[in-house]
This record gives sequence, C-alpha cells and structure tokens, in this order.
Amino acid sequence: MKTNMGNVDRLIRVLLALVIIVMYVRGVISETYAIAGLVFAGLFIATSFISFCPMYFPFNINTKKKA
Repeated sequence: MKTNMGNVDRLIRVLLALVIIVMYVRGVISETYAIAGLVFAGLFIATSFISFCPMYFPFNINTKKKA
C-alpha cells in the first residue's frame, strides 16, 4: 500500500479526532452524534497512523510532498 497523506493532513486528522473525543467526554455530543463522531475519530486516527486514505485513492489525491 502506497502512502498518500502528508504530515499536515495527518496532523489535522489527529487534531479533529481529539476535538471529537473531548466533545464526547465533556458531554457536548451524545447519542447518535456521539457514536458517529467516535467512528469518524477512529477512522481519522487509523488513517493518520498508516498514512493512507482510501477515499483519496480513486480520485488520485496525494497530499504527501514529493521527494
């Protein structure tokens, strides 16, 4: 699997995931929104760690800097 995410993209995804998690812990989001938010947070963190976004692949998007 070829990576297609740059460092800035990865950082933004991790920060968004942390915001969603904090909102859940503080009770700002609940019920269906909490479940959906936590699913997205998990996906954001997972794709950040593997540096590959499956949604970028079909559209040939690559945010990684060329060496």
